[in-house]
Amino acid sequence: MKVALIGTHGVGKTTLCYELAARLKRRDVDVELVREVARHCPLPINRQTNEKAQSWILHTQMAWELEAEARHFLVLCDRSVLDNYCYLLYAEGPQPHWEPLLSRWLSTYHLLVKVPLWTPPSWDGVRDTDLGFQRAIDQLLEQEISRRGLHVLHLPLHQRSLWGDLVMQALDPFVLPIPPLFPEEEKPLP
Repeated sequence: MKVALIGTHGVGKTTLCYELAARLKRRDVDVELVREVARHCPLPINRQTNEKAQSWILHTQMAWELEAEARHFLVLCDRSVLDNYCYLLYAEGPQPHWEPLLSRWLSTYHLLVKVPLWTPPSWDGVRDTDLGFQRAIDQLLEQEISRRGLHVLHLPLHQRSLWGDLVMQALDPFVLPIPPLFPEEEKPLP
């Protein structure tokens, strides 16, 4: 099973990913995080990005997801190919040659969770702090969600304290606790 948190930069996707991973681990779910790929890109990102950089990011995102899926029951992605693609759209415009692969890859996510734009970006050593750029990526993402007819869990803007609960509720039908292999070893010590 694969879940991706999507949204523009600086809105708390990474923080929410770690919260969800911890909650899932407490339920004995075998979960792996796919961290934000762009932070490892050797080429320009943010407003200086180009097709080569975004191609590296998209291919690496897919490779990391495949690797995680091969080894774990649930893969939790800090971004998806869609929001990474929006940075390419911003920099280079429509990319028809990417469309077939993106459409196919988007069907591999069991759940897409849209984290809303609720705060301006702050400098973290990597991501751009320009509010206009942050908003442009968010708007492109919303347009792509609509254009592609994607089913997305949109987290409520003004209820951040409930975001983790809402995602866990959406996961409940899919995620059952894995029973312990050796139940007698799971008993608390006297």
